[in-house]
Amino acid sequence: MREAYHVELDQLAENLAAMSVQVADAMERATKALLEVDLGLAEQVISDDAKVDDARAECEEQAYALLALQAPVATDLRTVLAAIHAAESLERMGDLALHVAKAARRRHPDPVLPEAVKPYFAEMGQAAVKLARQVEAVIKTKDVSAAKDLEAEDDQVDDLHRHLFTVLMDREWPHGVASAVDVTLLGRFYERYADHAVSVAKRMIFVVTGRMPGYGTDDEDLTI
Repeated sequence: MREAYHVELDQLAENLAAMSVQVADAMERATKALLEVDLGLAEQVISDDAKVDDARAECEEQAYALLALQAPVATDLRTVLAAIHAAESLERMGDLALHVAKAARRRHPDPVLPEAVKPYFAEMGQAAVKLARQVEAVIKTKDVSAAKDLEAEDDQVDDLHRHLFTVLMDREWPHGVASAVDVTLLGRFYERYADHAVSVAKRMIFVVTGRMPGYGTDDEDLTI
């Protein structure tokens, strides 16, 4: 009975890791669609988003079934609770990739991005996808050190996002208000995607240590 229970816990982790792959692929394709004005890739991301939603529903169903039927405690309870929160963050990452793809589709056949800001989005897209791939590994290994490393990658996305505003606030910005709005929103999508990846990593640290890494100077004690 207990062996089957732990098989179910392992399967829950595998499903979360698979979600990480889905949202990494989605952002990789969405970024390419954005940079290369590729309508086909944008449409693929948009149509595949339902699969991410289904995956979240499946993870939550598994987690709630384990809570109801197995009454987990200690590390097992933290694993189930973390899975519920992680599935939500991963689904949101999929939504953010979806927003990028929809922006590419909305402006097609015209490009969304002026040439001057394309390098920023190429770098943000690369960093965001790398974060999602790292999340997959952290979910599988529960490596606390690797989970903490995601903060540095997130800082890179934050720095690029700040630099974007420097470009947008330039009085010589020649691309008009509509383009500035597009660039602002898209930059925010990448920033939030990276933030959600870090949130998932922090949930894995919580599973191992019983403490949720804080967002301020001190860790938030959520020991169970």
